[in-house]
Amino acid sequence: MSKIGKKNIVVPNDVKVKIENNIINFEGPKGKKSLKINHEYLNVLYSDGKISVIPKDPKKQNKIIWGLQRSLINNAVIGVGKGYEQNLKLNGVGFRANLKGKQLQLQLGFSHDVMYDIPDGISIKVDKQTTINITGVDKELVGKTVADIKFYKPVEPYKQKGITSDGQFILKKEGKKK
Repeated sequence: MSKIGKKNIVVPNDVKVKIENNIINFEGPKGKKSLKINHEYLNVLYSDGKISVIPKDPKKQNKIIWGLQRSLINNAVIGVGKGYEQNLKLNGVGFRANLKGKQLQLQLGFSHDVMYDIPDGISIKVDKQTTINITGVDKELVGKTVADIKFYKPVEPYKQKGITSDGQFILKKEGKKK
């Protein structure tokens, strides 16, 4: 049995849930999100402010999808209720970030500026030119945006220059000795 799948999802009062055929629609203070359910393997029930995911048949394939689907529904409920937020920090001399309309301009020590197109559903704020705050309703999209931005300048272990997330630990390596 799936340990995660067994748990019911408690829906906050400010989040509205509507199940139609094989699509669940969520609406909350932070935005809207819809999820497609795999009705072939699972039943999703909503009552008394709780969502429960139940497999139709206890086969191995159903158990795999069971826990995954429950996690995706839980992430959507949290996303429309509270939202997801990640912070990035630019470490390095002359590293800066600016917002230019729907693009994020990054100066990362290259001979040119890097322009990143901000996807729909994501809002980015730049504080002090070295801190980037990324927020959104979709956990997957926020994580993908963070990964895309960090890809432009990964942290190098000697001087620790690059783009880091909050709480990310980078082991500092010792340089050459004579």
